[in-house]
Amino acid sequence: MTQTLPGPRQAGAAHRGLAGGRPGFWPLILSYLAVVASDLWFVYPLATDALSWPLTVLWTWPIITTITGIVGIRGTRRRLRAAEARWSGRGPTSSPDFLIVLVPTVGRHDTYPALKRSVLSYLEHLPACFPRLRIDIVIDEGCEAADRIAGLAARSPLIRLVVVPARYRTANGTRFKARVTNYAHELRIHEHEHRDDVWVLHMDDDTGVGPDTALTMARFIEEQSQAGRDAKHLAQGVLTYPREYAVNTLTWLADSVRPAEDVGRFSAWTGSGTPRAGVHGELLLVRASIEASIGWDFGPRSIVEDAQFALIFSARYKGRSAWFGGRCYGASPASLRDFVRQRERWSWGLTALVFNRSLQLRNRLLLGYSVVSWVVGPITNVSVVMLLSILVAERNTSPVALFIIPLWALNMAYTIWMYWEGLRLNAAVSGDGRRRWWEPPVVILLIPVFGMMESIPGLRGFMKFAQHTEHKFTVIRKPS
Repeated sequence: MTQTLPGPRQAGAAHRGLAGGRPGFWPLILSYLAVVASDLWFVYPLATDALSWPLTVLWTWPIITTITGIVGIRGTRRRLRAAEARWSGRGPTSSPDFLIVLVPTVGRHDTYPALKRSVLSYLEHLPACFPRLRIDIVIDEGCEAADRIAGLAARSPLIRLVVVPARYRTANGTRFKARVTNYAHELRIHEHEHRDDVWVLHMDDDTGVGPDTALTMARFIEEQSQAGRDAKHLAQGVLTYPREYAVNTLTWLADSVRPAEDVGRFSAWTGSGTPRAGVHGELLLVRASIEASIGWDFGPRSIVEDAQFALIFSARYKGRSAWFGGRCYGASPASLRDFVRQRERWSWGLTALVFNRSLQLRNRLLLGYSVVSWVVGPITNVSVVMLLSILVAERNTSPVALFIIPLWALNMAYTIWMYWEGLRLNAAVSGDGRRRWWEPPVVILLIPVFGMMESIPGLRGFMKFAQHTEHKFTVIRKPS
């Protein structure tokens, strides 16, 4: 039995198609011009004080990420235009391929409401485009909310409850989410579902879909059936955060950066065919035959299994990934503490991948570059630099050469763009479809705060890894 999503979400996230259109360049351009002008005004003439060389290196360091993000913006705009032209005038698409939605959950009572919301969205929106559909909810034997989840699974014959036995162990001793995901993967192989015409949609238990999600996935799969030897095997869209799902305004505003990353940096790498920047665990669409060749048994230290899967895929199937314009709809962390714990886990896990010699070196080097950009954040934060300059009585924070200023300005302008554009994307999938008057100026003014919110847990995760502190797979509370 399919049920409709409750409350204000009816007019919001789940029913708003490709609202918001293509990401805009104008906020980036205006920000760049403003930052260049202010930099030239405040730091000129140049000086070679004690802070000049460190700042020249540290504030210039993210330039590769910035350029990659700008390439991604252009690619996103181009792909959306091409999709509009290709599918203009055509009706809804129904895919003949078999879609399996995989939803691992820790199965706690505090995560159940979000799981229920997400599963109901799959039942509501996916069958129209995928007549061959199954939703696999994967839980550990004896989990806290097992009875409630079993009741949810009984609502529809499209849902299958997969219970991972407590005694189950992988060959490499994998734990946490990757362990239960690997169990489901082995079950599909046992049931002979690891075929080219079977696709696995990986979703988190707090992340739902809308009609745009179903339509863009079905169109992507149809395109692959016609692509022959050039067919793609993996794709990902955009993770957004409707305002209605947020219980903490600060973390919701801070998470503006995540959809912006999807239409920027992740679009550049995944859309180019090789997801070297990694992927996230939501809205990850993988051909079952390809997933069967990789699996999820990455060992006991794997806590960012989605990123590890992407790096292995990049080495084995170069040029075979794609980006599509559909969105999924999740919830930001319910508290600042949960936000910090989430980012800390990511930092620990990504640092572990950097030093994982089983992975291709060039992919680890790119990941290492990104991790360095992240963990030095606390000392490159503009508020920290201003305070330091006052303490050492060196008010001039100029670079050692004039040509560095445009690079600094581009980095800062791209950061402003991410929060501006990400807020627009999140607001577009919210109930009223627009930003409130106070949100754009606040999100820009709080960028130094958000920088510390992101970078301090990043540094903490890195330090815990360096100190060989074991890190658990922390599952934060999921707002409903």
